[in-house]
Amino acid sequence: MARTFILWLHGLGDSGPANEPIQTQFKSSELSNASWLFPSAPFNPVTCNNGAVMRSWFDVPELPFKVGSPIDESSVLEAVKNVHAIIDQEIAEGTNPENVFICGLSQGGALTLASVLLYPKTLGGGAVLSGWVPFTSSIISQFPEEAKKVPHLCFLINIDKSFLCF
Repeated sequence: MARTFILWLHGLGDSGPANEPIQTQFKSSELSNASWLFPSAPFNPVTCNNGAVMRSWFDVPELPFKVGSPIDESSVLEAVKNVHAIIDQEIAEGTNPENVFICGLSQGGALTLASVLLYPKTLGGGAVLSGWVPFTSSIISQFPEEAKKVPHLCFLINIDKSFLCF
């Protein structure tokens, strides 16, 4: 049976180990040989929390998000590079890209969406729980063709008063 890899990305201020119990909720026999990874974001100052230092995948200038909210795309893209390095390592160890799944909650969900849609290969899927699109339409136009083939959940995201479904 082929190995399945699931990368779980936590929300702002949380940690990877605190999210590990989630794997007990997935009881499908198809996941019996799954390898799970629950990394923790580094400690960074977070603008929306008055610069408080906490675990954060990237800076969040403002909450709640709305059309026109500022986005720190450079820190998002840096976080995406880190996630891609984890995926690349897993694939180098023999896991088929179509057996790689990225899941995330809140800020981890936003990073999941960015990471899956900017990855140059077709992954198995992505699941976003309470996330958002962490970049502008200029980045959306850079999605690789292979990433557009990833079977993932449908997200209705309000960008510039129009809705997109990925």
